[in-house]
This record gives sequence, C-alpha cells and structure tokens, in this order.
Amino acid sequence: MSRVRPLPLRLALALVASALDGALLVLACGGFARFVANAVSVALVVAWTLAALTLSAIQPVRAQDPVAADRDAPWRLALLGLLPLAIPPLSALADRLGWMPLGFPDAARWIGVGLVAFGLAIRITAMARLGSRFAPEAVVQREHALETSGLYALVRHPGYLGAWLAALGSVLAFSSAVAMPLLVAFAWLLSQRARKEDALLERHFGGPYRAYCARTGAFLPRIGR
Repeated sequence: MSRVRPLPLRLALALVASALDGALLVLACGGFARFVANAVSVALVVAWTLAALTLSAIQPVRAQDPVAADRDAPWRLALLGLLPLAIPPLSALADRLGWMPLGFPDAARWIGVGLVAFGLAIRITAMARLGSRFAPEAVVQREHALETSGLYALVRHPGYLGAWLAALGSVLAFSSAVAMPLLVAFAWLLSQRARKEDALLERHFGGPYRAYCARTGAFLPRIGR
C-alpha cells in the first residue's frame, strides 16, 4: 500500500517537475529572453504547471493493492515517460531553427495550446474517475470495480487519449513536423498498453468487460452505439 504524501510536499514535487519541463523548453527556445518573448511557450508551461498542481492537489491515486498485473518491459515504461517529455522541446528547437515547418497559419499554434490544455484536462478527469484503480502499469486492484461511467462511457482509455492529444498539441504549437516520428511512436506505445489492459480486464471481468468493449472504442467513441 502506498503512503499518502502531505499536500505541501505533493505541490512542491509538482512544481519541480514543471520546472524541469520549463527548463527544457527555455533551452530549446534559445534562452530565457526568447522563451518569455514567445507567448505560446509561456502558455504551455502555464498549462503544464496548472495540470501538475491540480493532480497533486486532488491526488486521485491514493493507494495501490494489485491482485493481478501484466507488467511492461522497462524500456516501454521509459519511453512512455520520455517521449511526451521530449516532444515539446524538440518541436520548439525545430521551430526556432526552421526545420520542417508545417506551414500552418499562426492561429494553429494557439489551437495547439488549446489541444494541450484539453488533453491534460481529459487525462486528469480520467485519473480522478479511477482514483486508486489508476496505475502506471496494467493492473487490477483488490476490489476493483469496472468503470463504465463518465468519460469511460464513451471510450475505454481516455487517459491515454488525453496524453496523446497533449503531445499532438505541442507539435502544433511549434508548427514543426520534426517530432512527428516521436508522436507516432507514442501513439503506438499507448495502443500496445491499451491492448494489454483490455486483455487483463477481460480475463478478470469476463462477459461484462466484453460487453463494455462491444459498445465503446479504445480511444474514440463508437458511432451509433
């Protein structure tokens, strides 16, 4: 069982993580002066920080007591953490150097910022809905109830969808295609994780989970269901 950290410590750790994200973006932008002159970059850091503080404040994951699991290889876990961390600064660096521009109008950059905020909001909502059932790997917790309401009434993996939309928003915000291969790799890893979770939950819940899968999509709602 995991121990609940006090709120001040949780908030401090969230700020440290956000500071790391911000520092990488500052370096990619070519220094602090260029960073603050780029409103899109500042807006992204604000969105990341607010999301981190929100998660720390509500702390949806309070305890872990798994009874079944399908563990990922360490390299998969590492990539799932590193890819969303690397996509924004790589995109910002490419934008500054003029590499592989997407050619979208400047308004698309702010659409990207909005997509980052939207994706983070989806992920936070999904994590809050699951609470202690959420885990960084495919696991079933003791007395695990099947969640089929809220966002989970529409899709089976809204948290992964939110994470990918936030990564896509970062690419659009800097209007460069350089990080597209990382975005595709991130999508592939998330889809593999979703398949593992679906298989584990089907083994645990049986018929009710198969019926749930029949009426929902993994990442997008099923039309007409």
